[in-house]
Amino acid sequence: MGTRRVFSGIQPTADSFHLGNYLGAVRQWVDLQESRETIYCVVDLHAITVPYDPQVLRRRTRIAAAQLFASGLDPERCILFVQSQVPEHAELNWVLGCLTGFGEANRMTQFKDKSAKGGADSASVGLFTYPILQAADILLYQADEVPVGEDQRQHLELSRNLAQRFNHRFGETFTVPAPYILPAVSKITDLQDPTSKMSKSSSSPQGIIDLLDEPAAIRKKINRAVTDAESVVRADDEAKPGVTNLLRIYAALSGEKIDDIAARYGDGGYGGFKKDLGNLVADTFGPIRERTAKHLADTDALDALLEDGARRARAIATATMAQVRDRCGFPAVNS
Repeated sequence: MGTRRVFSGIQPTADSFHLGNYLGAVRQWVDLQESRETIYCVVDLHAITVPYDPQVLRRRTRIAAAQLFASGLDPERCILFVQSQVPEHAELNWVLGCLTGFGEANRMTQFKDKSAKGGADSASVGLFTYPILQAADILLYQADEVPVGEDQRQHLELSRNLAQRFNHRFGETFTVPAPYILPAVSKITDLQDPTSKMSKSSSSPQGIIDLLDEPAAIRKKINRAVTDAESVVRADDEAKPGVTNLLRIYAALSGEKIDDIAARYGDGGYGGFKKDLGNLVADTFGPIRERTAKHLADTDALDALLEDGARRARAIATATMAQVRDRCGFPAVNS
């Protein structure tokens, strides 16, 4: 069957990825380089569905790429590029948009959730059609698999439906992507509100651990994380959500089982447990922070890596779009 191709993307919507991003996506991407043909993308086009500052977007795009390289993405083993540097994404988005029913697009729950927060009248058409661009991202590279969490399953199903619809109407063109279910990583919650997901848009600064936080800041945030009055380290989602969240973080970074960690600390209180966890997180993120800083100190070299990634990505994208144009009845584009 050959090596299966994986595609995934991440938005440059903050000055640093957070712990949840790292465990749920970035670390998994690094691991997939060992067994798949991997194509990854900083999806800056997706980041402009809401008002934004162009200079901030440009800076954050570089920061996102630097963190990905620093976390272990290897340009010799994967393709990493910036979405807007491959214009075929926008072209295929239009073609697929013309195959998507309004009712079909209107059923996307993420648009409903996001537009409800700011009001439907102020939501952009780009936010509404976001899943169609996401489908274009995936289908453009003939991806066999797409790493997904539960919140993206509906969007991937739209990608599958559009691939099958195009193939049925115009002839076999697109690979129908399958979900790649990431190894189980329990949801990482806010350190100050362990009933809520750790999120850049809703967590307080003290409730979120950034990949680029200084070690002292990481240790302080862990030390101040909400727990309970029992002083027993054990997992219990209902009675002890804060301690359970810390145990999940410890297990995810150490590779140990939650029950083994809990047994080691037992009823000895939270002080030693939090101290060790703070050191573990700081020691994990410290080298990534240092490597990120080196990449950002030489933006010419960083940009060259991304330009090379875009060149390699575009070789695939242009081949796909040549087929799409031909089957849609468009004139050939002479390069």
